[in-house]
Amino acid sequence: MELIKAGTNFDFVGKMKIAFGISLALIIISIASIVWHGGLNYGIDFAGGTLIQIKFQQEPAPEKIRAAFKPIGMEGSTIQQYGENEVVVRIGDSAENTKETSDKIQQALTTALGAGTFDIRRVEYVGPKVGKDLTKKALLAIFFSWVGMLIYIAFRFEFRYGVGGILALVHDTIITVGALSLLDKEFDLTIVAALLTIIGYSINDTIVVFDRIRENVRKNIKQDLATLINTSVNETLSRTILTALTVFIVLVALFFLGGAVIHDFAFTLIVGIVIGTYSSIFIASSVVLAWERLRPAGKKGKK
Repeated sequence: MELIKAGTNFDFVGKMKIAFGISLALIIISIASIVWHGGLNYGIDFAGGTLIQIKFQQEPAPEKIRAAFKPIGMEGSTIQQYGENEVVVRIGDSAENTKETSDKIQQALTTALGAGTFDIRRVEYVGPKVGKDLTKKALLAIFFSWVGMLIYIAFRFEFRYGVGGILALVHDTIITVGALSLLDKEFDLTIVAALLTIIGYSINDTIVVFDRIRENVRKNIKQDLATLINTSVNETLSRTILTALTVFIVLVALFFLGGAVIHDFAFTLIVGIVIGTYSSIFIASSVVLAWERLRPAGKKGKK
């Protein structure tokens, strides 16, 4: 099945400056959002503290929950809706063990709302030291995935292709994280897993395009690189769109039907797949072309 007919010749290279402008604007908005919010909205995995998931018989009002928590000094906790008639309560740094915290909340809610009107489903505690360690390891995982991809692509193709692929990955990661920041989504280990998935998907898409560019360069040595890139992107366009579309449909289904547990994970992947497909078409190859114009490979060969 082909969505794009053979012989189609969209001028992607001609839109390179527009694409760079759009990407630059999105990156600036993403960074500005993170700065404006004072950093990312770190989940308990990174920020540390205590997380309590509570299921109510009827839809709970955050004001009533805060009022119930006031006698035990937890009225300043963050309360978030989590599925139907469920909330997640996040308490900042807490030195208490989970059993003591659970007993306190159980007693406070029973006094305010009555016995049998709620069910405490889970209580988790992460210390600040563990949170910092997880943050460091998450950042290192993303960084080393970039480095690994750079080495692989530079070895399989050329260094300029590696630079194009990695800049596209950095582009995808920043914009995806920016989308999470704009919507004040919680950033936890699940989101890190989604980002690593996006990196793998995006680089795979990019390598398919690079592989076609290399084939066409070998077949048409005298033809300029801009024309060959345009031809290659057009030849792989149908495959790129079909792959992205099938993944996108699955993710949309997960987003709407998968429940609150994987809601943010599915959202992150949806944004990442869209941005990753866009970067594979417009950004990665354009960086290769820009590198070629700055440092032509032909001139090096003559020397």
